[in-house]
Amino acid sequence: MQPRFQEDIPPLTTLPRFRRSDTEVSSVSPRSIPKRVERETPTSEPASTPASTESVDPNADYHRLKLRLFALTLVLAGIVFTSAWLAYSRDVALNYLLGASVGLVYLRMMARDVERLGNVKAKLGNGRLGLFVGLIVVASQLDSLQILPVFLGFLTYKVAIVTYVLFATFAPDVKS
Repeated sequence: MQPRFQEDIPPLTTLPRFRRSDTEVSSVSPRSIPKRVERETPTSEPASTPASTESVDPNADYHRLKLRLFALTLVLAGIVFTSAWLAYSRDVALNYLLGASVGLVYLRMMARDVERLGNVKAKLGNGRLGLFVGLIVVASQLDSLQILPVFLGFLTYKVAIVTYVLFATFAPDVKS
């Protein structure tokens, strides 16, 4: 059984756009490109809407992302700190807070390395790894610190990144 096709459907007259502007000259022959069909815009939308929602300044986008990640990390750390204090004890909550603070410093160092990435051709990440190793060594040597809450506190920045990515993926239209 063969599917029936409607013969009154007009042929495709526009090419797919892959971040190319209409005025960009391409290596394709002008004879092979079909003419663009202009469609009427509805009167409710303005005719001068931008083609993409990307910002003009990528540095501003990165700065906004960095601030959102810092804020989300602080909010998650506050929620878990309060929950740990209520569910366990003050000592466990303070151990978590120590790890979360070092994780926030780690996130700040990582953001600084990302900012320098295009400017300096230096080896990145040595100090960050030392920060993590130092935290775990100090937590294992001191009797008043517990390794698990400190380690989980350190991972709070990763939870913030995953939360931000999931939120941006499944609810991209919501302004945060």
